Amino acid sequence: MSVFARATGSRSARAAWTGIAIAGVSALLLTACSTGGTTPEESEEPADTGDALPIEAGERDLTLKVGTILPQSGTLAFLGPPEEAGVALAAEEINEADAGIQVEVVYRDSGDTTTDIATVSVTDLLSQDVSAIIGAASSGVSFTVIDQITSAGVVHFSPANTSPDFTDYDDNGLYFRTAPSDLLQGEVLGNLIAEDGASTLGLLVLNDPYGTGLAGATKEAFEAAGGEVVAEELFNTGDSNFDAQLSAINAANPDAVAVITFDEAKVVVPALVGAGYPGDQLYFVDGNLADYSADFAPGLVTGAKGTLPGPELEADFEDRLLGVDPDLDSFSYGPESYDALMLIALAAYAANSTAGEDIGAYLQQVSGGSGDGEVVTTFADAAALLAEGSQVDFDGASGPITLDENGDPTEATIGIYEYADDNTYTRIG
Repeated sequence: MSVFARATGSRSARAAWTGIAIAGVSALLLTACSTGGTTPEESEEPADTGDALPIEAGERDLTLKVGTILPQSGTLAFLGPPEEAGVALAAEEINEADAGIQVEVVYRDSGDTTTDIATVSVTDLLSQDVSAIIGAASSGVSFTVIDQITSAGVVHFSPANTSPDFTDYDDNGLYFRTAPSDLLQGEVLGNLIAEDGASTLGLLVLNDPYGTGLAGATKEAFEAAGGEVVAEELFNTGDSNFDAQLSAINAANPDAVAVITFDEAKVVVPALVGAGYPGDQLYFVDGNLADYSADFAPGLVTGAKGTLPGPELEADFEDRLLGVDPDLDSFSYGPESYDALMLIALAAYAANSTAGEDIGAYLQQVSGGSGDGEVVTTFADAAALLAEGSQVDFDGASGPITLDENGDPTEATIGIYEYADDNTYTRIG
């Protein structure tokens, strides 16, 4: 199952304590990152709001068109349904608020890095004059279209990109994400593996910005904790034979192996365990933490663990997502997708404009990254305050968010999960 999937399994008290401790410390470190804001003209700046842009009081009459490039096909297709459900739920709630803004969403596929689907989808969406594009899930895919999107003056907002390389990317101030950088996930994962008692580690890594970025952060944290990475094997998207990489890892005989892949895990994990590597010494990541009950033999990965950004899902929010798509068996990045559209719509409302550059100027502010606004958790409450000319700080389904000047969230949680005998997993920290 996904990050908030309703899997079942036994809970280890020691592992649960470790997970909570690591996730909590990392979240605090991320919260400590610097924040900033957009500077308005001094004559128009409201009192006591720091660097905040002004909010125009009064009614709105806006129509906001947003496109998505979320994975309907390719190696991350399992993330598409919860992400699209999150966007659809946000659009439904914004429109039901009847606050003077109506949202129209155009859904398109991102594919993966082996195809050019994302470029075709973005070209189509830009021709329809969208103000923002939500996606892709894959960092590698987003890098293929970020220039195309931002050079058109359109907001590019991903719910799941985690590559650290986005932080300093020249994006004209138009790229944002609700998923934290893998510098955080790697820190949590590397420390988790060390806390579990491993002194040597093998890494099987997808050779793209996501895989290498997460592997680098994991390695740094693990080695800082006193461990040694004894094997680091790369493969490319589309590869179907992993014999050389798996042989090298088995030859190194590490205490643990971190599988930093997408759905290639369905091939490499059974091969590793079949060659004699213990399934309970494997570690998964957000790109492959999934329900393998239909893919693996029972007990294949019992005791294996994994990490994935996001808080524990509120039951009410889970029910609302299921109301949009009753067939969901995963909720990974659904909250982050919901929050992406909520923030885009609130920024448009604050700017009283659907121009991409105007939305981009207000996104940090409505997230609480600047402006010192009142905390709100629903679009209706936020819109009511904005209509009065007041500042808001939107805390969403994925957490407080609080975007910084680079478009990165400065508050986030990394969940820790453990697999049960039926190859589903449950959150332990």
